[in-house]
Amino acid sequence: MASPIRLVEFPADEPARARRFWTVLLGVELEDRADGEGDGWQTGGDGPALGLHPRGTGPGDRVSLPYFSVSDMEAALNRVRELGGEVIHPGERWSVCRDSEGSPFGLALDAPR
Repeated sequence: MASPIRLVEFPADEPARARRFWTVLLGVELEDRADGEGDGWQTGGDGPALGLHPRGTGPGDRVSLPYFSVSDMEAALNRVRELGGEVIHPGERWSVCRDSEGSPFGLALDAPR
């Protein structure tokens, strides 16, 4: 089974500085996000992506978040609640949650095939 990790995203107080940091450190390109991907930049390709966005005050704007792929967002959000987690920001394609111990993470709906 392939890893369900789809995206690891970092907030940045100074996006240009952070973009340079990750680009030089990892030798990757962080390009403008496409429509529906939110504000910021991320790597392309088939594997898990690295993302960067300006820090804000929202639930996914203060800490780095791993995003995990799910095939059914509504069912996944229900499982989060059933397992003692919390849904902070539900969405159709992207959601932010906390696990049973309070750690934040995101869920990303698989792209249609």
